[in-house]
Amino acid sequence: MERGRVRLGQALDELELRRMLSGEDDGRNAILTIHPGAGGTESQDWAEMLFRMYLRFAQRRQFQAEVMDYQDGDEAGLKSASIEIKGPNAYGYLKAEAGVHRLVRISPFDANKRRHTSFASVFVYPEIDESITVTIDPSDLRIDTFRSSGAGGQHVNKTSSAVRITHIPTGIVTQCQNERSQHQNKANAMKMLTARLYQLRKEEEGRKLEAMEKQKKDISWGNQIRSYVFHPYNMVKDHRTDTETSDVQSVMDGDLDAFIKAYLLEFNR
Repeated sequence: MERGRVRLGQALDELELRRMLSGEDDGRNAILTIHPGAGGTESQDWAEMLFRMYLRFAQRRQFQAEVMDYQDGDEAGLKSASIEIKGPNAYGYLKAEAGVHRLVRISPFDANKRRHTSFASVFVYPEIDESITVTIDPSDLRIDTFRSSGAGGQHVNKTSSAVRITHIPTGIVTQCQNERSQHQNKANAMKMLTARLYQLRKEEEGRKLEAMEKQKKDISWGNQIRSYVFHPYNMVKDHRTDTETSDVQSVMDGDLDAFIKAYLLEFNR
């Protein structure tokens, strides 16, 4: 009987979440990018922890996650990563994650075991399908090819298969190096660029460009949307909704539903 109540409660929670996902782009797939803040190895390691967290979130929701680009950190972690996440309302859920994420912990890279604070930024864009037209003038693009620095075997290190695209009018840069084919890497980089230009257009049309710029503040103290504290106590707190939990491990394993639900409730008021 008790197990049935729990399942019913979970089903009702899921229905409530879906009800709140009524935005124009909420039903779309998502493209999520992660960048470490200042701090070298510490922040790069934190960025990789977030990368794993979102892969686990996708797995928990039975979404399909494809790594579009991944740049290794200098000693550990990553310098940047982009993930395409496909599933019902993927963008609607993950838009709650856009912003600066702050970590406080005893550094595994500090021989003196001191406490460190690290930052990483997450940006989320709706994936654009064929029903949406985003016109891109080829003359506005600078396309560079280079040798991949990530995993992928010997092939990627011998050929210039990686592609970087710069949209000159806006300064937006996208790149992909995870595919062996230069053609496929270019297609994925264009997909990311199209999504970002669409998001920018929506912001401008809705006079929300200022809100977008606020999201892109310095990846530093005072700008975080969420804090993850591993020491001297365990807590994850979202500063926009005051939602918090002491179950840090579950959150890092991709259990983000409480934060997403609270964000959607606040957003839909």
